[in-house]
Amino acid sequence: MSTQALLVELFVEELPPKALKKLGEVFASKVFEGLELNDFLEPNSELTSFATPRRLAVHITGVREISQPRPQSPKTLMPASVGLDEDGKPKAPLLKRLRSMYHDEVDISWLMDERVFVEEDGGKQVIKHREDLAAGGPLYIRLEGAIKDALEKLPIPKVMTYPNPSRDGWETVNFVRPAHSLIALHGTEIVPVSVLGLQAGRETQGHRFEARVNPVVIASADSYASQLKDDGAVIAGFAERRAEIVRQLQAAAAPSGLKPIEDDALLDEVTALVERPNVLVGEFEQAFLEVPQECLILTMKANQKYFPLLDAAGKLTSQFLIVSNISPDDASAVVEGNERVVRPRLADAKFFFDQDRKKTLESRVSGLARVVYHNRLGTQGERVERVRAIARWVAGQVGANVEHADRAARLSKADLLTDMVGEFPELQGIMGGYYARHDGEDESVAQAIADQYLVRREETEAVSNLVSEVLQIADRMETLVGIWGIGLKPTGDKDPFALRRHALSVIKSFQLLDLNAGITGLQLKLDDLIEHALSVFPAGLLAGNVAEELKLFIYERNANQLAPHFGAEAIAAVFASYPPLPEIGKRLAAVREFASLPESPSLAAANKRVGNILKKAEGEVGNTADPARFVEAAETALFAALGEISPKADAAFASGDYTASLQALAALREPVDAFFDSVMVNADDPALKANRLALLKQLHQTMNRVADISRLAA
Repeated sequence: MSTQALLVELFVEELPPKALKKLGEVFASKVFEGLELNDFLEPNSELTSFATPRRLAVHITGVREISQPRPQSPKTLMPASVGLDEDGKPKAPLLKRLRSMYHDEVDISWLMDERVFVEEDGGKQVIKHREDLAAGGPLYIRLEGAIKDALEKLPIPKVMTYPNPSRDGWETVNFVRPAHSLIALHGTEIVPVSVLGLQAGRETQGHRFEARVNPVVIASADSYASQLKDDGAVIAGFAERRAEIVRQLQAAAAPSGLKPIEDDALLDEVTALVERPNVLVGEFEQAFLEVPQECLILTMKANQKYFPLLDAAGKLTSQFLIVSNISPDDASAVVEGNERVVRPRLADAKFFFDQDRKKTLESRVSGLARVVYHNRLGTQGERVERVRAIARWVAGQVGANVEHADRAARLSKADLLTDMVGEFPELQGIMGGYYARHDGEDESVAQAIADQYLVRREETEAVSNLVSEVLQIADRMETLVGIWGIGLKPTGDKDPFALRRHALSVIKSFQLLDLNAGITGLQLKLDDLIEHALSVFPAGLLAGNVAEELKLFIYERNANQLAPHFGAEAIAAVFASYPPLPEIGKRLAAVREFASLPESPSLAAANKRVGNILKKAEGEVGNTADPARFVEAAETALFAALGEISPKADAAFASGDYTASLQALAALREPVDAFFDSVMVNADDPALKANRLALLKQLHQTMNRVADISRLAA
């Protein structure tokens, strides 16, 4: 059986650049899966995908010319009581069925020995027939289906309809872009398949301008990539082309001691725009550097797909890198053309910046009353007033300047009415910070406005501006409470208002504030924050138990965030009591340390038992046991152990040393085990029973201050 490499290439008009990488990966994987499903591949077959602006291709090693035969599933013929007599010999109905299947050309006794058997199915004995192996099929039959299936499963948001290239008249085909040729080679042989009205051959097109020969005639599946590179001036592999761009970007920037901006999305998009990259250096006038670098960087990246160059301090320079698709001997015309094109874009950014600064942010605030935020939550002006109310309250809780927090909240959305943000919505907040500084606002106010949309922040970041954290918390909580309260909660993978991200931002702000203030210095509590945020909305606007639901949602987000780092039992133990958000990480670490102690399993099991006993207790259980009522020595011993250990555990807990607090409990193992071995809690004497329940309540409170350790029990 012939086993060789297979190549499939679909040559098309320019594909959507932002989707090319995914299209190439899906096309290759689906063709591979289709052949694998039909047993055309060897166990060690390897897949290589190719994707350029004008082609999708896949190379697969170890592809069989004929698929492996496959066993068929046994087929039920009839109930055993119908087809077999008491001795297990075939009766007339079974004989008739077998003869019809084999056309009276087979020995029935052989069939009964080799192919026919009795099996229980659904509680009944049935006769089944095991058929021959299914014959293997030729590659050309299955390959066409695999290619068509792959094309149908491509993640294409919108398809084009165009005339079928193999038909005259009005017949059309549908695909993301018009397709012009198809290659299907098994080794050196063409596989006769037809897709999108195209018959498979071995010809493709190289680079539009720089191919050495056109068309490129592919000799074999294995020579595809090398022939395209040598004869067609095309680097077919997406990853290889991307790596070449990175290499050239770094090489072009190195002589000046600069570095290209890092942007994976831009790099993927540019890789999808060129077939053979050639990186060139361009430059614009120094005067444009007076514009905030975020504006210049964004316009160069978004509109021109250039890579701005930064100096060692991360400051934008007047040089930028162009990824060209041509490599002329004299590239000066290409560079000059790109410099000429980028100049008007930068001039627009400068014009917007200059015009925006002619009006203060304060003068724009009243205009927010005419900007709709949400049809049920009112305008941006109304929203700003809610954010201000929350910000003032939060500032008082964390010791921030209340006046500055209020001012930052008042001006926070004013840049939505500027020309620059109108052109580049991604610059919301950033431009507000620049304009606030220009207007002479306090630096903490300007920085808070600029920081308000920050998403990623380092775990150990120092909070240099409390007003920034206050504004972030106020903005996120107004959104969370408002959007949740009108019923627009996240569902499945849909979260159009980014409430999950907002919840994580609130969690991060709590952590950063605590990191800087210490546990005793942080007065902000999540319950109080949610309640205050609810109070700033008009009565009757929000529906449902928003406070409890939102609190649960925020804790669930935190638990999901921490799940990769801690076990499910530890997370369940800590989150059971909804501890303050800043303490969760330290408590989880303490529980992990406690779980490694040899005493942990026994104490966790005992704690679970204590919890169950207290839940079943009738009436209110006392808080303190009376040692005068003890009867058993084990009661006295446990009471004494608690008297010695509880103060140590409580002191460690109060100081925030949760690890020490939990580890102090290890000494309780022996007295707890002895208590349950020799003491009957539910004694007949009501007073004795009540005293023992009170002792267990003391034990339960001591053991569960840091976390519900019963959740660690197996």
